[in-house]
Amino acid sequence: MVAADARSAVEAVWRIESGRLIAGLVRMVRDVSLAEDVAQDALAEALEQWPASGVPRNPGAWLTAVAKRRAIDHWRRLENRERKYAEVAHRLGTESTFGEIDIEALDNPIDDDLLRLIFIACHPVLAQPAQVALTLRMLGGLSTEEIARAFLVSTPTIAQRIVRAKKTLSAANVPFEVPSRPEFPERLGSVLGAVYLIFNEGYSATAGEDWMRPALCQEALRLGRILAELVPGEAEAHALVALMEIQASRIGARTTAAGEPILLMDQDRSRWDQLLIRRGLAALRRAEALGGAPGSYALQAAIAACHARAAEGVDTDWPRIATLYGALSRLTASPVVELNRAVALSMAEGPQAGLDVADALAAAGRLDGYHLLPAVRADLLVKLGRMQEACDEFERAAAQTDNERERALLTERAVEAARSAQAARS
Repeated sequence: MVAADARSAVEAVWRIESGRLIAGLVRMVRDVSLAEDVAQDALAEALEQWPASGVPRNPGAWLTAVAKRRAIDHWRRLENRERKYAEVAHRLGTESTFGEIDIEALDNPIDDDLLRLIFIACHPVLAQPAQVALTLRMLGGLSTEEIARAFLVSTPTIAQRIVRAKKTLSAANVPFEVPSRPEFPERLGSVLGAVYLIFNEGYSATAGEDWMRPALCQEALRLGRILAELVPGEAEAHALVALMEIQASRIGARTTAAGEPILLMDQDRSRWDQLLIRRGLAALRRAEALGGAPGSYALQAAIAACHARAAEGVDTDWPRIATLYGALSRLTASPVVELNRAVALSMAEGPQAGLDVADALAAAGRLDGYHLLPAVRADLLVKLGRMQEACDEFERAAAQTDNERERALLTERAVEAARSAQAARS
């Protein structure tokens, strides 16, 4: 195997397997930092061996087996930790050679280790921002830079949160277990938030060559469905599932065969997955039946449902969507939500109404460096015929995104706006 091909294969496997690998290792070694360390050791060994030997039949189990051996070696090296080594070695097994390890058994954990790890990462000994950052780093396979963009904060800030979170969990000797039901309420909000951020990274990748990472969407949906059944009386859990089901229904229509993005209003809605839409609408009805004021996920799911019910883009109930975004903005005070409200207002009342909201956000500086703000402003400026301004904004947005597909789309639109501006001057 060519070295470059092997590295690409390892990176692809790591993207898919890292969350489950680390979760399983935490269950085994009972130490988050050690689990990450030995997982990284296994990754390094794969980079050394796979170019010569090829990708194994079950790469996830191969990585788990290597990481397991490294964990045992770690305990053996620490003379003053013999008791701990004996405990861990008994739990993991003490096979002396790689060939004796039961690969298939390692790849089939009895319990849902990913869900357990989310509950560990969202333990109340951690502040909520640290809970979500740690979850995304370990389970979502997101880089520190990607998490920083999701939080709209600096990369060093996120790095510090993650390091401190690991140390806090270790010092508190947090057990590797799903909490008892009375403990659910104090963790559920953070758990739901972490699952949705994992879904979002899959739905709209913040970096890399691909517009989407569907495997992350699928994993987040799986975890969300489990959570909803664990807490059947929690409306927001069902609402989150509804939101993810409906959004996931569009995945097959969001790119061309070449992987180029297709924006929502340009999508072929016959390619939307009707089964996922039905499941999403059913989950939304279940959330609404539980009563109470709608929460963040319920409002977002209601917005997604408006899109799902429209057979064509022109049939979309934009006034209702704008109203729902207004309620969501008041609830969350999020500038990103307010930017989405600007788009909805532009569709319901005209582009100037949306641009007024977007301009206010730009003036407040709350979304500095967030590429979707200039992208939205550019789109609204195009509709108002202000092509040179639109070109400048598209170029600014392209410079701020780290997703290559998105950058190419924004650059293309900048060129189109420049051409229109030039034609208007001629």
